[in-house]
Amino acid sequence: MDEIKYRLESFEGPLDLLLTLIKKNKVSIWDIPIVEITDQYLEAIAGIEKTMLDNTGEFIILASQLLYIKSKMLLPKDEEDDEEDPREELAQRLYEYKKFKEASQQMRKSEFSSKYMVFRGEEDIKFPVPEYNINHELSDLVDAFGNILQRRVRKAKPEKRAFYGIVGREKVSVDDMVIKIKDRLKVNGKVDFSSLFGENDSRPEMIATFLAVLEMVKLNQIRADYDDNKQEFIISENKETVKGQE
Repeated sequence: MDEIKYRLESFEGPLDLLLTLIKKNKVSIWDIPIVEITDQYLEAIAGIEKTMLDNTGEFIILASQLLYIKSKMLLPKDEEDDEEDPREELAQRLYEYKKFKEASQQMRKSEFSSKYMVFRGEEDIKFPVPEYNINHELSDLVDAFGNILQRRVRKAKPEKRAFYGIVGREKVSVDDMVIKIKDRLKVNGKVDFSSLFGENDSRPEMIATFLAVLEMVKLNQIRADYDDNKQEFIISENKETVKGQE
């Protein structure tokens, strides 16, 4: 694979970078070669700690989502399993982003021409009240992790070691984090999802912890249930799986 050298300042965000990689590889948004694209994306943001971007956290969040999709794509599939393509949601986001980007570029061409200006009167817009869906997928955990990581990024500037866990500089074992989570659950029975990420944890440690949670959920070792009162996922042992292992 050719060495990728990008200046992240020239991209409007992680989706813009990902769209550029897809265009460079001449592949369809709807059929992304997730292994190659993920590797290229991680290589492109390897120097992210040097850029000091305001939206550093957004690039890291998309990296964790790509790694999650990559892990699902690499799992053996049951021929009778009609499971949804894990790339579909990302492809839809890229498609919508591409449409808005093309529209904004078109509008930019005519922004100084009164010929294309259209004004409309004030309108009373009533937004529908969103319905809460109690069925949660693993993607909801990805979003919850993204929120935690964004809050952490806003509190402090990126450290130089901030991204080593993904690009291979600071090695953090996912297996070690699995053991750490199991030890916590043995003592407390159940814990808040956000409490798994310590205040002094580096980004590699946070990402390794998150991947450990995904792995344990996949193996039915733990449960992730949403608590409406706390507005938080609660992580607990899957008693049936633990009993079966005993």
